[in-house]
Amino acid sequence: MPPESPAARETLGVAHNGIALTEPLVLQSGVTLAGVTVAYQTWGTLNADKSNGVLVCHALTGDQYVIGTHPVTGKPGWWNDLVGPGKIIDTDRFFVICANVLGGCMGSTGPKDINPATGKAWGLSFPVITIPDMVQAQAKLLDHLGVRRLFCVIGGSMGAMQVLEWAHRYPERVFAAVPIAGSYRHSAQNIAFHEVGRQAIMADPDWCQGAYADEGKIPKRGLAVARMAAHITYLSETALHRKFGRRLQDRDALTYGFDADFQVESYLRHQGYTFVDRFDANSYLYITRAMDYFDLAAENNGVLAEAFTGTKVRFCLISFSSDWLFPTVESRAIVRALNAVAANVSFVEVVSDKGHDAFLLDEPEFHQTLQGFIDGSADAHGLPARRKP
Repeated sequence: MPPESPAARETLGVAHNGIALTEPLVLQSGVTLAGVTVAYQTWGTLNADKSNGVLVCHALTGDQYVIGTHPVTGKPGWWNDLVGPGKIIDTDRFFVICANVLGGCMGSTGPKDINPATGKAWGLSFPVITIPDMVQAQAKLLDHLGVRRLFCVIGGSMGAMQVLEWAHRYPERVFAAVPIAGSYRHSAQNIAFHEVGRQAIMADPDWCQGAYADEGKIPKRGLAVARMAAHITYLSETALHRKFGRRLQDRDALTYGFDADFQVESYLRHQGYTFVDRFDANSYLYITRAMDYFDLAAENNGVLAEAFTGTKVRFCLISFSSDWLFPTVESRAIVRALNAVAANVSFVEVVSDKGHDAFLLDEPEFHQTLQGFIDGSADAHGLPARRKP
């Protein structure tokens, strides 16, 4: 097979580093998708025996800009605290890769792109994609980069789903796997929240049945509401109360109207309105659907353990005590399945009141757990020891 060719995909005025796959992807739905571009970023250097690769998998509204300054928002990368020189995922020690998922809107092929058959944006004619499809595209990227076997694949939330799919689909290519704040399948509650978000987008008159690009419009109001609803699920009640309580926003008394009287209202509006500047509405529909469809047990005769039969992958699962989006019980189900097939697995529930987003925040126990697992796994993998700060 010839190597994939370099590509640059411009979105939101930014040219994203990527490759154009020379062969079509056969999706889980059976549809064949040609002309796929995978946008990505890398940090560090691949060692001589190509054994130090770390694949970071991003969450629903994340992207490949893990560290540094985001080229669209100007804000720090979403895992600046964990990834970089001398940090837990040490770019002086590891070759770190992160790809924008298939269906995304930061350079990888998605519904915003041009359908070569029509000359117009794909919109809703883009095929429905799944978590396995995303992972298949990542595997093609790693082939291009010369990484046949990863030292570690790691990610939180939807990233954790990708990690589990890697361990399920390509166990021979993964030495260690770290699914954080995730699950082997989406719950009915999570599907319901996603449906609320999708309906908000589709109810926006500017959505134009998904063809808003052709009409020169953006369904900003619907996408903002979808983001607001989802953002509530990322936090705990305790975190919301500590951060906002019932404090008023820039006023001394209630207005007896529908302006943002409360700080929490203003915060959610800000989250929604800034989100539309960096995310595509149709991508939101497609990626949330991919999460809804993910179910490793269903793919394995209803028995989750069968997804990992004979696995040699080393696992470390991490959950957070106040995460009600992906509660600890979900991680424990995966641990029981791994124990059933005698897999090498460790598990930690981090006590935190910060909710689902704790995996993106400064949580010392989480960081210590991750550092210990990565150091121990690197030793077992034959990588040089970490240089102590």
